[in-house]
Amino acid sequence: MKASCANILPLLTSLAGLASATVQGFDVSHYQSSVDWSAAYSGGLRFVMIKATEGTTYKDPSFSSHYEGATNAGFIRGGYHFAHPGETTGAAQAQYFFKNGGGWTADGITLPGMLDLEGDCAGLSASAMVSWIKDFVNEYHSLSGRYPILYFSPSWWKECTGDSTAFSSTCPLDLASWNSAIGPIPGGWPFQTFWQYADSNKYGGDSDSFNGAIANLQKLATG
Repeated sequence: MKASCANILPLLTSLAGLASATVQGFDVSHYQSSVDWSAAYSGGLRFVMIKATEGTTYKDPSFSSHYEGATNAGFIRGGYHFAHPGETTGAAQAQYFFKNGGGWTADGITLPGMLDLEGDCAGLSASAMVSWIKDFVNEYHSLSGRYPILYFSPSWWKECTGDSTAFSSTCPLDLASWNSAIGPIPGGWPFQTFWQYADSNKYGGDSDSFNGAIANLQKLATG
């Protein structure tokens, strides 16, 4: 049975009281062709975002091996999709992602899929970009029963969506802010669910933290 996730504010609110509790993780793609998953887990990392797809034609060649390695090592893990707004519809990209690594099950170890928004604004106006993201978000929700995590930097969100607040009550936020403090959070989110705080990690990829305790991370993976 698919979980109902029409509004994640209750979960986000529960996390707000755990601001001092964090869980460390990272994100990887084929650029990290070999990851020592056991060492990463022993080193304190507990979750990982793994690149699965781009657009509607590209599958990350390391996704399957990374996903298997992370699972065997005990990580909470999920796939992410590198967006190509404007090339095809958001719905088409959500479908491709879902079929090629972006699925979700209520097993306590699978995170909702993540939409990676970065680069330029693809020639889209702010309103057109928001519409494209809505198309992706709604299709992913229809397919999985979950709203996807949205990843972006504050500057990207402000420039490309006009600082839209359209997703702050449904989609968990993974904010890219490579600083010692996260800084102001755009888009009407009360706070971040994930924070990508550095573009490097001892075990490969980028460094991320979850804004809460491990039990809350498991809850996010359960629905």
